[in-house]
Amino acid sequence: MTNPFAVMGTVMQTTSPSSLSVAELVLAVGADGVILATHEAGTPEGDAVMADSTHVVRLRPDQRLLPGMIDLHIHAPQWPQLGTGLDLGLEQWLFANTFPLEARYVDLSFALSVWNHMVPTLLAHGTTTAVYYASIHEEATTALAKACVAHGQRAFVGRVAMDHQTGTPEWYRDPSAADGIERSRRSIQDIRDVDAGAGLVQPILTPRFIPACTHELLEGLALLAAEFGVRVQTHCSESDWEHQHVLDRYGRSDTTMLAELGLATRHSVLAHGNLMSDSDFDRAAAVGAGIAHCPLSNAYFANAVFPLRRAMERGVSVGLGTDIAGGAHPGLLGQCSVAVTASRLLEDGVDSRLAATIRGVEGSAIDSVTAFWLATAGGADVLGIPAGRLEVGCVFDAFVIDLNGPQSPLHMWPSIDSDQRIFEKIIRLGSPSDISAVYVQGRQVVGNERRTDGDARK
Repeated sequence: MTNPFAVMGTVMQTTSPSSLSVAELVLAVGADGVILATHEAGTPEGDAVMADSTHVVRLRPDQRLLPGMIDLHIHAPQWPQLGTGLDLGLEQWLFANTFPLEARYVDLSFALSVWNHMVPTLLAHGTTTAVYYASIHEEATTALAKACVAHGQRAFVGRVAMDHQTGTPEWYRDPSAADGIERSRRSIQDIRDVDAGAGLVQPILTPRFIPACTHELLEGLALLAAEFGVRVQTHCSESDWEHQHVLDRYGRSDTTMLAELGLATRHSVLAHGNLMSDSDFDRAAAVGAGIAHCPLSNAYFANAVFPLRRAMERGVSVGLGTDIAGGAHPGLLGQCSVAVTASRLLEDGVDSRLAATIRGVEGSAIDSVTAFWLATAGGADVLGIPAGRLEVGCVFDAFVIDLNGPQSPLHMWPSIDSDQRIFEKIIRLGSPSDISAVYVQGRQVVGNERRTDGDARK
């Protein structure tokens, strides 16, 4: 039987939070974009796959193939304000900068101009799966789903629901809980209709966070999630302000309330989680909810460093998010580096007035392997999708990164660099200018295959 597609080259991926795999492989990809087989290059099995494939891509020696990255937390309407306003506190940032911008998405032409710039830009950064907050507007939300389909990005798209009279501005909210529930119901169906049968884009129920929602809205959205069998995304204990709001309002933690309401369930995405306690982590693990760790935006808005190691040790699924535009970098390779840095700050401490023995939190540090696992397999585990790994049964979501590009710091020194050093350089130094091809579900969505050595067609 002829395979539609095969790739041969050096594959780098993290097989666990502590394991890096580097191998010369041949991957066979089926017509549905799912990996059918992997074999070592140069073996009879690998040669047979190459011979039986209609389309073969051979990577050059200075190229590496890595799993596509999964961004668990993106505020799509905030794309135009990326890199601005980060001197403000979270509440002020929302009301002064963000809500006025998001209100503009009532204008569909404006929304389309943003979506058609943002989606291909994120793909060029190697973001093959994105989890999007849209705005409160149904048309703009549906248009975002259509843009993802058009540009070939796997995505979970959610219309933001928010109706609280003190937690939101009068000019940017759902008029009532009943309105918010009905609009979310219609939006779920509209997004399903956009990608009927293809499965590339799915709806995700999106209560912004508890401070922005009345209890009636939260309860109604939980019923919708159960009725339609869709995932849920929301914020959870991001900052002192949000965390304390929920404690004052309910006398219980954010995680406890989300779980009791039915909004923290299997494959729910809880963004940030910086102030979650051990019991909160245990509850999230018990219900199967995961955390979107957003290390860069946490530096601006969290009031704390997320205890990543502690969350993972307590069995919580964790992936990475940019939190555009609270995180002022659109790619996850950069977030991997920040995740390592943040973990080191937590381990070593930051207040020089304290003795070194009590300044930090021992056992907090991670390395580039763990960070990239979060950006790939970890994110896939949170969502429950067969992605983030280049192995049989997973979708072929991947990116090719070039070493030794002109003026690129991502340079390979053969007498110095091991595979481990090259991988770390990719994580810390890689940029869109180094990414020559991106694939989603076996389809190339970024790049020109002539930049690879083997655009060999039979």
